[in-house]
Amino acid sequence: MSIRLTRWGHACIRLDREDDRVVIDPGVFSDLPQALDGVSAVLVTHEHPDHVATEPVVEAVQGGVEVWAPQPVVDALVAAGAPAARVHAVRAGDTLTAGGFDVEVLGEWHALVHADVPRVHNVGYLIEKVLHPGDAYLDPSGAEVDVLCTPIGAPWLKLGDVVDYVRSVRPGRVVVVHDALLSAIGQGMAIGLLGRLAGAGEPISLDPGEGIDV
Repeated sequence: MSIRLTRWGHACIRLDREDDRVVIDPGVFSDLPQALDGVSAVLVTHEHPDHVATEPVVEAVQGGVEVWAPQPVVDALVAAGAPAARVHAVRAGDTLTAGGFDVEVLGEWHALVHADVPRVHNVGYLIEKVLHPGDAYLDPSGAEVDVLCTPIGAPWLKLGDVVDYVRSVRPGRVVVVHDALLSAIGQGMAIGLLGRLAGAGEPISLDPGEGIDV
């Protein structure tokens, strides 16, 4: 049974499989509330607002959606009015079922921006061979990855490191994410470099609402 992966802007990815639905990282640069329409579960990689838009997510939780996220995100959502019983803390090594999907939680820390910028907790999610690493180069520990959601533009990121990360994961396909800070020219250059060097074929760039079957 195929899964539809749809991108809803920046780092936001949604997976649909019949009645199973989950959204990862609905942040302030995402197309909301469209990404959250009809879902029962949200996964958040870390606390930065481009990965979690507090007000829409709290409204979704108040409407019955469940959220899994690192503890600082849980604390912030509950403080903003999300019912605590529907917001769950996760850490590396956890396994769970969210929105009908089996999920493995990876990683611990956001990639380093600068020595003077404190690092925050960041987890990634491996779902049905789809890996969303958040803002880090997370090691799937040999697990097979069909689709790697690969950041291409961020203060912590160097494209050469992204190339090496894709090579290390060896995914079947790359879907580019985390590009809201890039111009169209910058996006094109990053995608071209990954396509030439990373070894995972031509990267897939999806406009908001566009998707692929996985």
